[in-house]
Amino acid sequence: MQNIQFPPDVLGSIPEDLPIPLNDGACEHLDNMLLPDISLWSTDDQKINLSHLSGWNVIFCYSMTGRPGFAIPEGWIQIPGAAGYTPQVCSYRENHIAFKHNGIGVYGISVQTPEAQKEATNRLGLPFPLLSDADHYFSSALKLPLLEVGGLKLIKRLTFILKDGVIKKCFYPLFPPDKNVFEVMAWLSENQA
Repeated sequence: MQNIQFPPDVLGSIPEDLPIPLNDGACEHLDNMLLPDISLWSTDDQKINLSHLSGWNVIFCYSMTGRPGFAIPEGWIQIPGAAGYTPQVCSYRENHIAFKHNGIGVYGISVQTPEAQKEATNRLGLPFPLLSDADHYFSSALKLPLLEVGGLKLIKRLTFILKDGVIKKCFYPLFPPDKNVFEVMAWLSENQA
């Protein structure tokens, strides 16, 4: 009998050899920045303007959602900070009740279309909306770091915490992606007032 080796599950787990992203300083300008007055389509079919949100909110930006049956860009796993969206979003899903209990909103943003994001929301059972920056208005206005692969310009993985539309903390780079939720929760427990 032959041993069959299956490729790693890059959609549901973090590859063991995932390269660690380095801090290139691309998010240092975000601290205490007021978000731009830009509305984004959400997976619940409404426009959301993050600058109008009151109270505390967590916004995690990610490059793209992989879909079962669809090829990921060539070399994806070798790009520092690219792979790992599903484990990251699932960690936010698993801890969503704690955020909700403390009155903290959670949103995810990518440049993918609302349709692609709806597929991920349904498949993963997400209790919070994903927002589409398909036109790059939001990422351009904030000068968010991008990566280019397969002809796509995608947002690098980062998370920021907002208070009344102002960025109070930015986490960048994120590694490992599935542990970011715990960094965010620890920061909020020390700084939320």
